[in-house]
Amino acid sequence: MPISLKKGQKVSLTKENPGLTKVVVGLGWDVNQYDTGGAFDLDAAAFLLADSGKVSRSEDFVFYGNLKHPSGCAEHMGDNLTGAGDGDDEQIRINLSAVPENISKIAFTVTIYEAETRRQNFGQVSNAFIRIYNELTGEEILRYDLGEDFSIETAIVFGELYKNNGEWKFNAIGCGYQGGLAALCASYGVEVE
Repeated sequence: MPISLKKGQKVSLTKENPGLTKVVVGLGWDVNQYDTGGAFDLDAAAFLLADSGKVSRSEDFVFYGNLKHPSGCAEHMGDNLTGAGDGDDEQIRINLSAVPENISKIAFTVTIYEAETRRQNFGQVSNAFIRIYNELTGEEILRYDLGEDFSIETAIVFGELYKNNGEWKFNAIGCGYQGGLAALCASYGVEVE
């Protein structure tokens, strides 16, 4: 039975699951039936952060334009352009045992591609969630449903995996930003062209 988290709640992944190394972070959403004149394209990403709360280098940003971290610890499984269907819309595979020593947390985000141009925001998205499951067994460990109403935000930090006293934990964040992917990149220290 997976743990269902509330905003701000923290839970250990490895304490209850000794030996856990390979997890998949699944992110999903449904688009409300508003006609904004264009299709929605939501994009999941992972920012691999040092103790400073920033990336150390641009390769620490894993997204549709950089699908695999050089260490192999994080791999984006591909861009879903529509969000149609049930289950995860995008997935990021994480190998906890391969995370470099200088990485203390991994933040998982979702942004709306070209949100400003298309006049779209997370107020037009429903049933957004993040879940983590054991890649080897398929067993779902935790799930966080984003219940809040984000009326103007175009980017959301869903949650983060972080190391604490040798354990991997998850923090359900649910924090929205205006300014889309560029705002998140600025916040996490990624240089954008």
